[in-house]
Amino acid sequence: MDAPYLVEMTTDGKIVWEWRSWDYLDPAADPITASQDDRDVWTVANGVSEMPDGNLLLSFRDISTVVMINRETGAIYWKLGAPPLAGQHAPYLLPNGHVLLFDNGPHRLDQSFPYSRVLEIAPATKAIVWKFQEARVADFFSPRLSNAQRLPNGNTLINEGWFGRFFEVTPAGDVVWEYVNPYFGARQNLVVNAVQRAYRYSAEEIRKTRAAT
Repeated sequence: MDAPYLVEMTTDGKIVWEWRSWDYLDPAADPITASQDDRDVWTVANGVSEMPDGNLLLSFRDISTVVMINRETGAIYWKLGAPPLAGQHAPYLLPNGHVLLFDNGPHRLDQSFPYSRVLEIAPATKAIVWKFQEARVADFFSPRLSNAQRLPNGNTLINEGWFGRFFEVTPAGDVVWEYVNPYFGARQNLVVNAVQRAYRYSAEEIRKTRAAT
């Protein structure tokens, strides 16, 4: 089975750091959680970000697990799996130290039906301190892709990626803005408007980026 390998290199191709998932995870202890998924790949890393302390936050979709990796030792020092997670995407650390992620939910070990939600998790306790999901949970579901972004105003931008829907919700869960991608293209022999990731950038961020190029 294929498994993820992380590598950091200089612009001239010199490897300065690497991490092999099979050195720290075990197929028996960290199995694929969805019975319908292929068995030719294992873990499927779908999101990695550097945290303020230089350590890494890494998501494995097929084993429904998010880990924190010590960059110096390579050791996994924090881990959250299924349940509550199910095929999640794009975790990242918020300024308050919590983890925000899109929990896709195509196959939940603690439920008999699929649905998606966005979770904010406190690493110290692994408690869910905020979430967004529809009252009728089937109304919000993206089996693959997707992400969420906490905005400066405290709202959350959500990308329901499989269906190309972006929307902004308040902390209370009220939808205040919504957009559906009108552009369709080929993906896996289908014609879809799916979007892998979606982010909002302020006018100031765009200005700075243009000035730097």
